[in-house]
Amino acid sequence: MTKTMLITHSDCLNHRPPIGHPETPERLIAVLDAFSTAEFVDLVRLDAPIGRDEDIARVHPEDHMRRIEACAPKEGGGVFALDGDTFLSSGSLLAARRAVGAVIAGIDGVMSGEIDCAFCATRPPGHHAQTDQAMGFCIWNSAAVGALYARAAYNLTRVAVIDFDVHHGNGSQEIAERDADFFYASIHQGGIYPGSGHEKETAFGNLINVPLPAHTSSGAWRAAFAERIIPALKAFGAELVIVSAGFDGHHRDPLASFDLVAEDFSYATQLILQVTQGKLVSTLEGGYHLGALAQCARAHVGAMLAYDKHAGGVLYSG
Repeated sequence: MTKTMLITHSDCLNHRPPIGHPETPERLIAVLDAFSTAEFVDLVRLDAPIGRDEDIARVHPEDHMRRIEACAPKEGGGVFALDGDTFLSSGSLLAARRAVGAVIAGIDGVMSGEIDCAFCATRPPGHHAQTDQAMGFCIWNSAAVGALYARAAYNLTRVAVIDFDVHHGNGSQEIAERDADFFYASIHQGGIYPGSGHEKETAFGNLINVPLPAHTSSGAWRAAFAERIIPALKAFGAELVIVSAGFDGHHRDPLASFDLVAEDFSYATQLILQVTQGKLVSTLEGGYHLGALAQCARAHVGAMLAYDKHAGGVLYSG
């Protein structure tokens, strides 16, 4: 059984886009409620620290950070639209900093040996945030910030981000396109927002895109993940893997059209853990049907808890 940490913070509930927006505080409530049952009693729980400027600045230039901060409303000041999808309320920047801080705390825990795995239950998501543009509900790219932090703090040379959100993480791809030691692999629905993630895009050989059509089944998705994502991850030889864990590929999700079930995310998590010898940091990205989101998060974290690193990667059974 792996020692797994759940990292979150109540400040992440205070990012409040306009009423009717799909990225709601209720998403995080649903995820946290999912871990309130007895099977998750062994989760180590930690309040996410606040992400620091110097860590965010490895991905997002300081002048961009200051421009975003200047747009943030004061308490009671409503919301500010960064674009048609991405909004700031008075609590948004602190929530986004907690999301960054959670990934960094997870990395510190894994690298120190204190824990084996971490799941960062935070919001807003991050993988669409480009270096100088907030977009797609995302302000700071927490997974990319974490990857570059891990290299700087622990003298790692090869860090990977695996993204199974149904939408392509264009912000994370931007890092891979300029940094050969940053590996990014995404399995996503082709032809939907943000319109990136084409198979022919490979950067330095450190970029793997697996776009799949609408109504991709569990079997086809699992085969693509096992046959295209996992071999590339192994070949890269990553010293640390961060997962952008989006669960909007579930068949009940309203923002996309895959036909996946919660167990598919458990399957993908198990395959990644086999590559990483049971070590992993993941951060919540999408997932907009509350019931499906809760089920998928349980499956993902349950796979972490159940993984037996002492038995050659088989699931722990007792």
